[in-house]
Amino acid sequence: MRHTIELTPRLRTAADLVPAGARLADIGTDHAYLPAALLLEGKIPFTIAADLRHGPLLRAKETARQYGCQEKMAFRLCDGLRGIRPEETDAVVIAGMGGETIAQILQAAPWVRERRVPLVLQPMSSLPDLRKWLGENGYAIQGERLAREEDVIYVVMDVRAGEMGPLAPAELWAGRQSRDPLRGEYLAGLVQKLDRAIDGLARAREGRGEARKRELEQVRKGLLDMKEEWDRWQP
Repeated sequence: MRHTIELTPRLRTAADLVPAGARLADIGTDHAYLPAALLLEGKIPFTIAADLRHGPLLRAKETARQYGCQEKMAFRLCDGLRGIRPEETDAVVIAGMGGETIAQILQAAPWVRERRVPLVLQPMSSLPDLRKWLGENGYAIQGERLAREEDVIYVVMDVRAGEMGPLAPAELWAGRQSRDPLRGEYLAGLVQKLDRAIDGLARAREGRGEARKRELEQVRKGLLDMKEEWDRWQP
């Protein structure tokens, strides 16, 4: 029987944000490496590994068997949080999904906000949309951490129920300013992404997309201001 699990940087960052002692619900668990690692480390006492499909849940059960976690892990075949009762969990991880899907899962489970359940969210896409949705639906991003895997930098959010206040256009894209070691590179990557999008809109015929181009140019300016501030912090 193995006694430790080495998580990828993305999952390790998410795992580090899970509150100690919490009964965890891991939504979209796949292999269940994250909850199994936290059980083996003694950080959490119990976890629910949930997934929408049979295949990932079978892989999760195999992970539990390999690492001897069966007695501290329950398995749920369900859509998001629909198969989990509010009194069963103290914290929720939703990692590896699109931002719109994460918002849909939370929209369908208002008890998460009502009970002020700590959330660890790791969106793979649509981050501006997710940040906007959270702010408009009673959630506050307490902080964001970055994790690199090869050439990709991932965002992991620490979220609670509460008032966040409006985010500037650039903050919807990049989150609020931080001193994360990867922040400068992350901002530079977003600027490059916007440059490509703006260039494509500039090539559109008959001024199509002009309003969107101006919107993205505003975001780009805000990101450059953030990058300049971050650079000033560097020794």
